[in-house]
Amino acid sequence: MGKTLLLTGRPGVGKTTVVKKVADALGKQAAGFYTEEIRAASGRRQGFRLVTLEGDEAVMAHTDLRVDRRPRVSRYGVDVKAIEDIGVAAIQRALGSAEVIIVDEIGKMELFCEAFKKAVSKAVESENPVLATIMRGSRPWVDELKAKEEVEVWEVTMENRDALPERVRQWFIVDAKAE
Repeated sequence: MGKTLLLTGRPGVGKTTVVKKVADALGKQAAGFYTEEIRAASGRRQGFRLVTLEGDEAVMAHTDLRVDRRPRVSRYGVDVKAIEDIGVAAIQRALGSAEVIIVDEIGKMELFCEAFKKAVSKAVESENPVLATIMRGSRPWVDELKAKEEVEVWEVTMENRDALPERVRQWFIVDAKAE
């Protein structure tokens, strides 16, 4: 079983930036996805999009997604199908092709998607190392994931975020040599 490194921290601290820098450094060794904010011209956040390391993307949550049966997190409607079609598919492709699986992020919005939780569990249980960001808050499924023996959790802070990409990259190198 591979090792899993989960990065947590408060919103906006730089978790996604760390993941993107590590993914860039790993190049074709990494596959999966990251999330990015969608902002209006005024700078106000309107939603989030999933972007695979191959370049596919989809809006996963937006203030304009207001269908009655759609799950909501704060003011955002969540498109569970987009999470499944893009995020889950990226994890499944990574399981077959990558040395390192990238999942940014495991949070409230993604947890509405049962297929996402299954794909993350399968990735963590695979031989592949996993780098993921995860919410700080407590949810039963998240707590179980954080408590797994093969999982390490690091906190991203303003003080350590600039040094973390290299530290994470070294963690993967040391982990690969240990096997």
